[in-house]
Amino acid sequence: MPNPRSELSGPEDLAKSLNTVPVRHTRNSAIVSREVAGETIVVPICRGVGDLDSVYTFNPVGRILWRLLENGQSAEELANWVAANYEVDAKQALVDVQSYLSELQDVGLVRTV
Repeated sequence: MPNPRSELSGPEDLAKSLNTVPVRHTRNSAIVSREVAGETIVVPICRGVGDLDSVYTFNPVGRILWRLLENGQSAEELANWVAANYEVDAKQALVDVQSYLSELQDVGLVRTV
């Protein structure tokens, strides 16, 4: 079976081929994230108060990706992790991770750095 990592360039290779620095994503600092009973719960903070109308939880893969975003990651790094740990090819992992990041960015949970 081919190595999923070989199907998708790493961030260094991508940066070289595009002559750019990969975009990194990190959690928005205006949120609170807690692990409760095996669930990750994320609450945006507005004017110092939790916005309880906008509480987010994640599936198991999303929960791990959320943890990885704590220190900033590129979509390619996250996709490589997904492909290496789940039965999904690297291209599909990248599509799924980009969709996940887009959704998080649309609701203000992550930002690019």
